[in-house]
Amino acid sequence: MKPQNFLFILSDQHSYDALGCYGHPIVQTPHLDRLAQRGTRFTNAYTPCPICVPARAALATGRYVHQIGYWDNAHPYEGARPSWHHRLRDQGFRVDSIGKLHFRRDDDDLGFTECIEPLNVVDGVGDILSCLRENPPLRAKRSGILDAGPGDSTYLQYDQRNAHNGVRWLHQHAADERPWALFLSFVCPHPPYIAPPELYDRYPLDQIPMPPQWRTADWPDHSAMAYFRRFFGFDPQFAEREIRRMNAAYYGACTWLDQQIGGVLSELDALNLTDSTRVIYSSDHGEHRGSRGIYGKFTMYDESVGVPFIAAGPDVPQGKVVNTPVSLLDIFPTALECVGAQAADADADLPGESIWQLANAPDRARFVFSEYHAVAAQSGYYMLTDGRHKYVYYVNAAPQLFDLQADPHELHDLAASPENVDIRARFDAELRKLLDPEASDARAKADQRAKIEAFGGEEAVLRRGFFVNSPTPGEDPGFQKL
Repeated sequence: MKPQNFLFILSDQHSYDALGCYGHPIVQTPHLDRLAQRGTRFTNAYTPCPICVPARAALATGRYVHQIGYWDNAHPYEGARPSWHHRLRDQGFRVDSIGKLHFRRDDDDLGFTECIEPLNVVDGVGDILSCLRENPPLRAKRSGILDAGPGDSTYLQYDQRNAHNGVRWLHQHAADERPWALFLSFVCPHPPYIAPPELYDRYPLDQIPMPPQWRTADWPDHSAMAYFRRFFGFDPQFAEREIRRMNAAYYGACTWLDQQIGGVLSELDALNLTDSTRVIYSSDHGEHRGSRGIYGKFTMYDESVGVPFIAAGPDVPQGKVVNTPVSLLDIFPTALECVGAQAADADADLPGESIWQLANAPDRARFVFSEYHAVAAQSGYYMLTDGRHKYVYYVNAAPQLFDLQADPHELHDLAASPENVDIRARFDAELRKLLDPEASDARAKADQRAKIEAFGGEEAVLRRGFFVNSPTPGEDPGFQKL
């Protein structure tokens, strides 16, 4: 494969199905749809962890969360483990970032040649309250759904700046002789659930499709899901109009995001860089939007753990749909191959594969893995899927098993069914080839306790309070006391 430029565009909390090209009946994402038309769309793409900081650390290093120990939003990546950006930079390639990183601090060696207006964790610490796994204080997030609607936010403003910075960067490097890599990272459609009024108005409430299992009577009867709803104050069920309003704001933010990306892709065309640049679009995790009575990410249902994934550019098949499961961990070898960099000997055991190779190959079975050890989870849990079935193993709770082909909305848990004993056993065996679930859960909790002690103890953590969303650069985090 001939070396080419690499433009990696990442968003935050964009559900895999909230795009026109993924079949959503009303969400308007024309620029991403056109990218899919001239490239390859992956139908089974997953995050290694359905919450921001661990997902981004795993994405950087190409390794599972339990291998690297960036467990939650208080264990941010600080550059200690080599990233794909380190590999490129250390071989003389220009590799820059624009926008949200959610790493530790700006002055860490994160592997980039330059970081432009990065959004990192608060005070280099992040959400240390999430390290309290036993009897933590509950967090009320009801108001975030009730306040959803039209308006403005610092996140909308920040993404507009990220797009402008992306356009400016392309101008500056249009004539570079050697392939470059640009990590362009947007924060929308992450909450707050606010959309520009003209985009919010594109989604009349009576046309908003309701999410799966949004009614109390249909909520999955699983202890982990019940705890999430209680922890964040999502129980009792929101009124139907409130859910529709939240989704209209979310869809408007998706369209806003698409417009910002469209401006960057248009500039790529105007600078005659399209034919020498491979582009990937994805997101760090998804968003429930009220399905199962949950809002946000956190779970192993596809609306949370699934992500959109589109690749386009030279040597990428046009108009192709690939069903082979892929992961954000695949970005590490993908970035190296794109620009012509070499992997190090230490990279030989990375689980990822090149997206360029997967795009050009026939569909095949492949296991993809995700895990969660963070806020609102009493114990860790782990997901394994081959694209047909999904198995979710919970420490100290009942497992789940879904047939994604027969039941794409994951309405019917088959784990307790006698007919599926062999499938469950096969997945459980594959899971234990990757890790010891109980041992990883214990290690995460030990690291989290140590983090709390290093901060000054539980009382110090509680006094600090919490913030709802990570602030944009220069913005006050707005701590809330417990």
